[in-house]
Amino acid sequence: MLNELVKTKNKKNRTRVGRGPGSKGKTGGRGHKGQKSRSGGGVPILFEGGQSNFVLRTPKRGFRNYNRKDFDILNVGTLNKIENLDKIDIEALVKLGLIDGNKPLKILGNGEFNKKLEISANHFSKTATEKIKSAGGSIKIV
Repeated sequence: MLNELVKTKNKKNRTRVGRGPGSKGKTGGRGHKGQKSRSGGGVPILFEGGQSNFVLRTPKRGFRNYNRKDFDILNVGTLNKIENLDKIDIEALVKLGLIDGNKPLKILGNGEFNKKLEISANHFSKTATEKIKSAGGSIKIV
């Protein structure tokens, strides 16, 4: 059965080159002369024989801010469509399949909102906060 498979140890030992004639002795599989036969020899991965390499030749555009905060976002209009809940938190939204739950949740203010709900999330936009409080709901920052 597939669920009963066990990982087996590799039975073949690693070839130890250059350890006498019993193994790959003499040149140790490196050939005879040249840069690649010397210890410490060889060329860098991106080296193209002196030609300007591909990475340097391709144009670089744009900017990716590595310090940015990435959120699961949800609009109040989507929250308005949820039935049978008076408390909305991250776990409930994950169960409903609206968010992944791997990132912090931010509630945005796009759409109509007219339910009296208690909403828990990591961040709220100003418009979302205004719409939730004007509908009689409450927010809780987790």
